[in-house]
Amino acid sequence: MTGRQRYNSYSGYFRKTYGKRLQKVVVDAGFTCPNRDGSAGIGGCTYCDNDAFHPNYSKASIPLSVQIDEGIRFHRTRYRTAAGYLAYFQPYSNTYAPLPVLKGLYEEALAHPEVDGIVIGTRPDCVSEEVLDYLASLAREHIVIIEYGIESCYDSTLLRINRGHGFSDAVKAVGMTCARGLPQCGHFIFGLPGESVEDMLGEIPVINSLPLTSVKFHQLQIFKGTAMEREHAERPQDFVTFSLMEYIDFMVDVAERLRPDMLIERIAGETPPRFVNSTPWGLVRNAELLRLFENRLEERDTFHGRLYNNNFAKF
Repeated sequence: MTGRQRYNSYSGYFRKTYGKRLQKVVVDAGFTCPNRDGSAGIGGCTYCDNDAFHPNYSKASIPLSVQIDEGIRFHRTRYRTAAGYLAYFQPYSNTYAPLPVLKGLYEEALAHPEVDGIVIGTRPDCVSEEVLDYLASLAREHIVIIEYGIESCYDSTLLRINRGHGFSDAVKAVGMTCARGLPQCGHFIFGLPGESVEDMLGEIPVINSLPLTSVKFHQLQIFKGTAMEREHAERPQDFVTFSLMEYIDFMVDVAERLRPDMLIERIAGETPPRFVNSTPWGLVRNAELLRLFENRLEERDTFHGRLYNNNFAKF
């Protein structure tokens, strides 16, 4: 058994399902968030700097079709094996607008001749039955994937990071999305303040109980100028920090406990160095992180779901 067979990879799923590699192209449609505009709070999540995840071609001031064209040109150079593209509505909350506005944006992206589908990043408190019904109708002819920023299963953590919603909102949104047969990804951050390693591993049975198609896991990254940076400076003892290989081992622990049919899309994030005060892992790219992860699974002679059981935790 090779390392690549030891976990249920997202890229492998796309190749099996669609017969080709599909590459996400990030687009910025100019959305905001309810905990920035005062609907749920102000100031945004304490860790957040959306600019850290923006490629240069993705700016709200650039027309959507032009962003897609430039993104495809960029990825054709970087990822030569891509055979199709998904427009990835990533920055901020991409269902946070009236339905007619959403329809115009999504349908503009889907009209691009090289776009096979859309991926919509949003918050669990920013979807409605009406929006999900519309997305389900699009999914009859296109790939439509929803990505929910859940971040933590603990309400105390969500409150501390100024998330502006509780875990029950995530449970509700994921359930509504599942009921419509839409594939969905849950995003979680490891290393948030106040959470121990045991707390983080304790989330996995809860994640397993959610009808998610895939998961993205990121290590906490401290961005310059954020409230999280100030909190980390004042109370470093409240944060668990991992060396690179400690994190890889931790992610193996996570994978062992994770539901085996749940796709693992990402195990960590990478950020341009200019956004952070230090890069303790160096400039390691996602492909290298996955290689280390696969090697460690092999070295430990373990696999995704080895410790999984059917006793789901419930909050």
